[in-house]
Amino acid sequence: MEINDFFYEIRVETTTITKLCKTANIVTVNGLFPGPTIFAQQDDQVIVKVTNLTPYNISIHWHGVRQRLTYWFDGPAYITQCPIQAGQSFKCKFTMVNQRGILFWHAHISWLRATVNGSIVIYPKQGIPHPFELPHEEHVLVLDIQDLEREVAASGGGPPGSDVYLINGRPGTLHNCSENDVYAINVKHGKTYLLRIVNAAMNMEHFFTAANHSMTVVEADGEYIKPFETSFLMLTPGQSYNVLVKANQPVGKYFMSLNPYNPATILKTTFVCCF
Repeated sequence: MEINDFFYEIRVETTTITKLCKTANIVTVNGLFPGPTIFAQQDDQVIVKVTNLTPYNISIHWHGVRQRLTYWFDGPAYITQCPIQAGQSFKCKFTMVNQRGILFWHAHISWLRATVNGSIVIYPKQGIPHPFELPHEEHVLVLDIQDLEREVAASGGGPPGSDVYLINGRPGTLHNCSENDVYAINVKHGKTYLLRIVNAAMNMEHFFTAANHSMTVVEADGEYIKPFETSFLMLTPGQSYNVLVKANQPVGKYFMSLNPYNPATILKTTFVCCF
């Protein structure tokens, strides 16, 4: 059996961002928030070189990856490995053993997971089709919360306060200074789209829904499941789904939205699906 290697380099670094009329320095990967998506195929090996350019210790956890015989690369600091110190690098090697779909990677030390995170997309082996309708297109959606008060964590306190939910780093149209900060997907009428959705938020459950559209859930946490149709998803932290959405409504703009499971002062966010 042929096994391919997928090699990635990621830099953990401090980046200045402006959201909701505020500017802040946050810790990101490769200057991106959320971080880059890691792509691989089922049963292939992934090699990731992590370089720490921040003054903080860092470790990266590959959430949901089975880590058979590679437990020392799993990422929880001081449990499976020592953290990567400032100015140092560490190379992770692991295999996507019989997994496909979407998973999640994130920092696994202090509260850095609030902004150091991204997705892992695992395709079937070459020549093996998905056991569901081939989509016209696919999109990765990373659901998160915007952290602008990480000083709380520096003192050893609880999770930092957050201002808004985000979809791929964008807050949508409902907030100050965010009228044009919207994640939009342009779709063709009658086509089917695969949405790869992961909840990257700390300690927050979300409801995700698409206006006037149903979703067919085909994968959960890196495993195929018996497809079922629903009008909404409830995602706990780190949970992921692959869903099919058919653009079968009249031509127009439709919001997809993210709402809190528990009552909170954080407002919901939206993005636009345009036919």
